[in-house]
Amino acid sequence: MSELTPVRARLLTCRIVEQVEPSLARALGFSPQHVSAAFITCDQDDSLYAALDHATKAAEVDVVYAKSFYAGSAHASGPLSGEVMGVLAGPNPAEVNEAVWALREAINGPIHFVTVEGTSGPAFFPYVVSETGRYLSAQAGIALGEPLAYLIAPPVEAMLGLDAALKAANVKMVKFFGPPTETNYAGAYLTGRLADVEAAALAFTDAVVSVVQGPMSGLVRPERERR
Repeated sequence: MSELTPVRARLLTCRIVEQVEPSLARALGFSPQHVSAAFITCDQDDSLYAALDHATKAAEVDVVYAKSFYAGSAHASGPLSGEVMGVLAGPNPAEVNEAVWALREAINGPIHFVTVEGTSGPAFFPYVVSETGRYLSAQAGIALGEPLAYLIAPPVEAMLGLDAALKAANVKMVKFFGPPTETNYAGAYLTGRLADVEAAALAFTDAVVSVVQGPMSGLVRPERERR
């Protein structure tokens, strides 16, 4: 398999409000136990979604809001907008602070997009969550702690990647992101045993690499041409 190069996300804003105003809290979907919140933007939406889930495992917080912006970070509304905003809410500032620090560590560590080394792109996201937190388990409709393959790529790369992933392992697609998403990508969540989820992510990666290296390989003159 070709070498992959990490493409790391950048956090653009992270501000904590110790006590969110009640009407704004209701509009954002706060529950009664939510008092404090962190407002976060990032230049990679899927990396932030995965990191938000990681934060729910590190502290007593919930993801109350998370949305991608249209067209991606290259067309952001401002220098601090990026392509996604997430809001973590918790019972007090200490819990929220602990959560955002865990999120930062995840963004700087294992959670990132990749590109095929020696090419100009595209970036894609073949990430395995070994144990889902409260956010991604709810998004995927699976039990808390179940493994998840979080697979995202540009449209054709994603379709071939998902086809390969579903054929390679005993996994189930629990959520499909048809092209185009807000950032003009596509993908899915797949679940199963951890070993199967990892095998699916590897097959997805191999298929995406094959498209990058041979995007027109399906265009072959047939042996017979209908007149």
